[in-house]
Amino acid sequence: MMKKSRRSFLKVAGIAAIGLGAAPAMNFASTNAAHPVKSKNQTALTAHRWGMVIDTNKVTEQVVEHVMEACHKAHNVPDFNHEVDEEKFPNTRPVNHKQELKWIWEEHFKYAFPDKEDEFLAEKFLDLPFLVTCNHCKNAPCVQACPTQATFKREDGIVLMDYHRCIGCRFCMAACPFGARSFNFRDPRPFIEEISPGFPTRTKGVVEKCNLCSERLAKGELPHCVEASEGAITVGDLEDPESEVRALLNENYTIRRKQSLGTEPSVYYVM
Repeated sequence: MMKKSRRSFLKVAGIAAIGLGAAPAMNFASTNAAHPVKSKNQTALTAHRWGMVIDTNKVTEQVVEHVMEACHKAHNVPDFNHEVDEEKFPNTRPVNHKQELKWIWEEHFKYAFPDKEDEFLAEKFLDLPFLVTCNHCKNAPCVQACPTQATFKREDGIVLMDYHRCIGCRFCMAACPFGARSFNFRDPRPFIEEISPGFPTRTKGVVEKCNLCSERLAKGELPHCVEASEGAITVGDLEDPESEVRALLNENYTIRRKQSLGTEPSVYYVM
């Protein structure tokens, strides 16, 4: 009788343990962002494949500054030069200022387009500030490299991060040929001057990057970078022949970063 009771107890306990272990997986499956449900929000901005066109003739140092500030402030990207509130974060050690998190940033031509550098390149390109960010590639190598689907691509081409799934392996960073991803080696929150309530903060050990302001597109609003760029940045549907981005591509000579790698970047530069 005792053996039978013990056997029954172990059986029930085993089933309970399996249930507890499966619960998170079931939750992930029911909210798996890798297979998004199409939004029923009638005000949302939608596209078959989102793309971005940056007009380098309109990008100035002031535009770069405004774009970076708007993007980073809205998405709670930390500034490690920011003085930490010691009363609020008493155990935060001084930071190594070589550490940097960035969603969109300024780059020189030779670094942004190393495969297009030329001995007789027009001098104006050497001094131009080039805004670079995640390219939301059609063939995104970061998605293929991620072992947990923390990095995934939506049906509309936007490459996103699920911060809760990220295990900090940084395989995606190694796979990205554009340096578009940053890793939180420490808690970033003490280095955010004013936390924006409209976007979640991240934690130590998590990768992050540009999300093309998907949270704004869902509300029918343009990305922060577009609004702050004074007309230098345009986003739209690359697969819609009538879209504004397609009109810009038809009317101007454009280049993309590291095209020879075959990732098919969705960010174009008007030269």
